[in-house]
Amino acid sequence: MKKKLITVALVAIAGVTSGYVLYRHSHADTAPAYRTAAVQRGNLESTVAATGSLGAVTTVQVGTQVSGQISAIYVDFNSKVKKGELIARIDPILQQQGVEDAQAGVARASAQLVQTKAEYDRNKILYDQKIVTGPEFNTAQLNYQVARANSTSAQIALDKARQNLSYTSIYAPMDGIVVERDVDVGQTVAASLSAPQLFVIAKDLSQMQILATVDESDIGQIRSGQPVSFTVQAYSGQSFTGSVRQVRINSTTVNNVVNYTAVIAVENPDGKLLPGMTATVKFLVGSANDALTVPNAALRFKPAIAAAPSTHTNVRKVSVGAMADSTSTIWQLDATGARAPVRVRTGLTDGTRTQVSGSAVKEGMQIVVGANTVTTTVVATPASKNPLQPQSTGRRGGGPAGAF
Repeated sequence: MKKKLITVALVAIAGVTSGYVLYRHSHADTAPAYRTAAVQRGNLESTVAATGSLGAVTTVQVGTQVSGQISAIYVDFNSKVKKGELIARIDPILQQQGVEDAQAGVARASAQLVQTKAEYDRNKILYDQKIVTGPEFNTAQLNYQVARANSTSAQIALDKARQNLSYTSIYAPMDGIVVERDVDVGQTVAASLSAPQLFVIAKDLSQMQILATVDESDIGQIRSGQPVSFTVQAYSGQSFTGSVRQVRINSTTVNNVVNYTAVIAVENPDGKLLPGMTATVKFLVGSANDALTVPNAALRFKPAIAAAPSTHTNVRKVSVGAMADSTSTIWQLDATGARAPVRVRTGLTDGTRTQVSGSAVKEGMQIVVGANTVTTTVVATPASKNPLQPQSTGRRGGGPAGAF
């Protein structure tokens, strides 16, 4: 009986030991699972994003310098016009009456001039013969000079009335297309302090521009002649190109954010782009061809134990050459799962991938971009039971257990 108890105890202890060994072995085999990516070679572009509005390079607001009722309109929206083409007319009755009144004023002034001239000539002869006094001659001379001035003033008034009459005919100031019409026939316009707007004419829309709003933190990277790509909502998936024509030094502040305007020249030969479209712009500020690149996540990855790599079982040392000032660390993962720190020089970035260089970085190298959390579940075995607890015999009956 006593030997049997000793035997059972030894078997139980062996089971506990075996379970512990299995538990330690399970945890020893459990290592962090890393997400990896390959070092790739390709072209990289660094851009600055902005938004802007498309518009014509030259836009002219056509107004009127005289008041009156619109009697005729000869163009409409989207009408193509030539410089000097008649596009509208204002009822000329009032201006025609002004011309007739000015002509009457010229006639009166001319008649007065003739009369005063004759009196001046007569008084001059009499003054030379000492028949009239000096004051009388001076009065005749003064009247003649006033009449001459009145005649000149009357002629100027006539010229002005005729010019106002010509203003009743509205002509296109340049070749272009009518993009806005603000009046209709029968509408009365009043030219008082400012000329009322009748039409807006845009110059040839085959040449357009974008006024892009650029944040002050990015404006230092924008310069004239820089290539630009942009998209508009009307043509999803299609990209258009242009170039920076001007960077305006005048700033605007909205919600305490300082912005500057960059003018982008755009070719529009097929007329697909229309004034007022919103453009999402990318300025190309740098590019690298045939460069080694890594995901930005690889540069952000920091291993849990990096301070003393020599004491960790899955980190091996790698000798790398001296690097420049702008350096970072990426972690190589070899076939055995060992991490190796690799120092690299960083260059351009497009927000997703970054250019890297260095003697230890190679195309196709597998590098760590993140770590996965691995959870190990340990299942208890029968050997882990306490040997001092009563053992079940598996009998269903309520009688005493059998003897050992």
